[in-house]
Amino acid sequence: MIALLGDDRGHRSHQELNALRPQLAELGAETEWVPTDSGFEISDYDGVWLVPGLPYADAAAVFTALAVVRERGIPFLGVCAGMQYAVLEWTRSVLGSAATHAEIDGVGSDNAVAALACSLDGVERLVTPVPGTRFEGWQPEPFVGMHFCNYAPTAEAVAALEKIGVVVGATADDAGAEVLEFPDHPFYVTSLFQPHIGALAGAPVHPLVRAFANAVAERR
Repeated sequence: MIALLGDDRGHRSHQELNALRPQLAELGAETEWVPTDSGFEISDYDGVWLVPGLPYADAAAVFTALAVVRERGIPFLGVCAGMQYAVLEWTRSVLGSAATHAEIDGVGSDNAVAALACSLDGVERLVTPVPGTRFEGWQPEPFVGMHFCNYAPTAEAVAALEKIGVVVGATADDAGAEVLEFPDHPFYVTSLFQPHIGALAGAPVHPLVRAFANAVAERR
């Protein structure tokens, strides 16, 4: 069972996620929406997908869940806002550094997530896998990724995480790090592009999502 951790507000990205759920079920991975303010126990799930959609109703609960999946090796996929919050949690908890989100906390010198120079809200970009990474093993060729974001981890935050073993798995113009692979974990991967977009039109499951589902099955 995969927790779709987030607050379903019915916008395009969440509609696409709901359309993807039957495809995930065919891969043997059932899914359940878990509202961030529902008093959930994240360790009850075999995998966690922190979905797009800020602000989360209970940000503190999200950070607690992120600590649990990091410490207990629960397969994790963080997309868009999920990527941003993962970077905040790792920067604070693992690096021990201050880390804020410019959209939520205001612009400041300790922003680990800041506004993109070019808005990618509803914009496609060519995403290029980095040779030799896990992501490149799942998705060898460049592809067009859809984005619904105005904010992303800063280059400085990414560089600091790279020093402790975080790997940039893919890049794109105007977006910088599109995929981050986190170390010392069976599967902890984040993406700025939204790999579930296309499910409404019947597109095949993206290799990143398939790899996540496989990791959940292996843990189970």
